[in-house]
Amino acid sequence: MVEHDVRNLELAGEGRQRIEWAELSMPVLRQVRERFEKEQPLKGIRLGACLHVTTETAVLMLTLKAGGAQVALCASNPLSTQDDTAAALVREYEIPVFAQKGEDNATYYRHLEAVLGTRPQVTMDDGADLISQLHAEGTRGRDLVADVIGGTEETTTGVIRLRAMEKEGVLAFPVIAVNDADTKHLFDNRYGTGQSTIDGILRATNVLLAGRTVVVAGYGMCGRGVATRAKGMGAHVIVTEVEPMRALEAVMDGFQVAPMARAAEVGDVFVTVSGNTSVIRREHFERMKDGAILANSGHFNVEIDLATLAEIAQSRRVMRPFVEEFALANGHRLFVLGEGRLINLAAAEGHPAAVMDMSFANQALGAEFMVKKGRALEKRVYGVPVEIDREIARLKLASMGVAIDDLTPQQAEYLASWRHGT
Repeated sequence: MVEHDVRNLELAGEGRQRIEWAELSMPVLRQVRERFEKEQPLKGIRLGACLHVTTETAVLMLTLKAGGAQVALCASNPLSTQDDTAAALVREYEIPVFAQKGEDNATYYRHLEAVLGTRPQVTMDDGADLISQLHAEGTRGRDLVADVIGGTEETTTGVIRLRAMEKEGVLAFPVIAVNDADTKHLFDNRYGTGQSTIDGILRATNVLLAGRTVVVAGYGMCGRGVATRAKGMGAHVIVTEVEPMRALEAVMDGFQVAPMARAAEVGDVFVTVSGNTSVIRREHFERMKDGAILANSGHFNVEIDLATLAEIAQSRRVMRPFVEEFALANGHRLFVLGEGRLINLAAAEGHPAAVMDMSFANQALGAEFMVKKGRALEKRVYGVPVEIDREIARLKLASMGVAIDDLTPQQAEYLASWRHGT
């Protein structure tokens, strides 16, 4: 059996069935896999992936393996692993996996090291932890960088980190910002995060959103999705923002916009999707109602200042799975969901497979692009080539039975010319 560190291999049968179920809703990735099997564009390439270990990720791993890659996978978040999926990848599909739901910090980094131990030539990240570990001073990752052709990155948070590395001149190889593809962030972030975040909150709490005030911190694509879904369930939504253009867009979309200090006084449920740190902090905790619910759907568990909340709490206890009560000196109780980690993966199953189909098609085709052209690229962050974005959109439309028009020769000539006037 391949090298691994998973919770329980006996869960493999159940995991395989759930992977097959997800695959039914991933026709784009299935079409990519069919071509990969024939062309073998990743043959012999060692690919190290740090992603949420879910059924949808499993379909991506099988696609990469079908293309000839030698794949190794670890989790990109301690609470996002589906243990049955991890078991199935190891026992049923012979893919090395190092991930356990609820793993501690030391285990998390040991698993990163296990993937790096395969000496990957292509990295695939969701949050840039694998790349960061490769670049960290005093780690053996620095000795492995020479092997790396390039990488891909799935998330807004990870792309922010990578662009900071590029700006500082420390990025050691080219990386494709998969997150920036239209077929990724317009769908995954808005529709996927929107639905799965609400799903996670409801599974953890079983609260009624109708009639409640939901505060959404951040109005990027993820925030738009969460705000829209909450509104659709009858909630009154308040958006908090630091960017004037996004705040204006939220107002024009019909949402109330206010500073967090003001929203903290009236909110019933708070959801952070900003990608920044300490978006909800001490001065906000102290203004909140008794019974306020706090959830995070940003990649890292830094958006809610949990360390300060723990300091000011008089007591804390677990009320139910993924719900922890913090009792403050003023008698108010605040409830943090999923340890402040990604609530859609901590308490639910993450994005629907139909959404991840496009995101992971970007990952697969991004890896293929990097293998073919990465050695000629500069050491910086690149957008997804427009031809890949369009091909994924084309495949998705075809799978849905949707036909579109083609430009006539006259139309194509008109769009390419400057000579046609009024």
